[in-house]
Amino acid sequence: MNKPRLWITRKLSDATLERADRDYELVVNLADHPGTKEEIISASFEFDAIIPCHSEIFSADVVSKFGPRLKIVANHSVGIDHCDLLALKSRDIIVTNTPDVLSDATAEIAMLLMLGAARKAISGDNIVRSGAWTNWSPSFMVGKQITGSRLGIIGMGRVGQAFAKKARGFDMEIHYFNRTKLSSDLSFGAIYHSSIESLLEVSDFLSLHCPSTPETYLLMNEIRLNLMPMGSIIVNTARGSLIDEKALINALQLGQISAAGLDCYQDEPGGNPEFSKFNNIFMLPHIGSATVKTRDAMGFRALNNLDSYFAGKTPADIL
Repeated sequence: MNKPRLWITRKLSDATLERADRDYELVVNLADHPGTKEEIISASFEFDAIIPCHSEIFSADVVSKFGPRLKIVANHSVGIDHCDLLALKSRDIIVTNTPDVLSDATAEIAMLLMLGAARKAISGDNIVRSGAWTNWSPSFMVGKQITGSRLGIIGMGRVGQAFAKKARGFDMEIHYFNRTKLSSDLSFGAIYHSSIESLLEVSDFLSLHCPSTPETYLLMNEIRLNLMPMGSIIVNTARGSLIDEKALINALQLGQISAAGLDCYQDEPGGNPEFSKFNNIFMLPHIGSATVKTRDAMGFRALNNLDSYFAGKTPADIL
């Protein structure tokens, strides 16, 4: 029996590529550039399956030009906002993602960003690295203490819960907003808010863990940023579209927000050049899941979904 033909659009982990090469007729984009519209459309005529990343855009106009061969898109990501699910469904193409396996890695990055923003990591590193550390005083490099502070979480899914668990190690008082209230065995004493507005009012620190949807676009706008306590800190490891970046800059200039920790941006790759003017914005280049363990697990989860489909079974992570 011929092996299904698979296109992997980016250079995934070595373990993932080795397994994929064993079980599929494999083509890999080793140049590791984002797949273009033309490449994605062409692949729909040439491959039975695609494992894309968030960098490949399956918009309605792209999907409308698809050929008949492609049967499944097994995303190497949790987020699926790069896929027009209705358009893909209309072509009878199965779509899957990789939940669960990157929760802890992303929560670790959120903790790093929160600590770095709170304790002035960018300024401190610059001072030591440049040789400008020549004195000390009680007012030098005074930041915001995390221990015992109130933490607000928007989106208490897998990543939000993992982050809350880690934040409890700092004795933080956890508050959250979610579409549904969690059961006590999942919330572990976190305080539920039925509205984002009431959550923001008590959030000395705020961490975003919700998906990018039309409803969450620019979720943190000027009005909502101003609801937070003066001098609060915001962390985003979810999607850049959740924050109005101009409003965030204005809030930082006014001191409404004292610092921010960001792993994602409205424009990626590249980010917002204006942010580089602020030493109180601690930035990372969207690396929430970037550990060897997690990238192997994501690749294997995508392959598990393909294996199930081509064995005539329903993939575990079908959307």
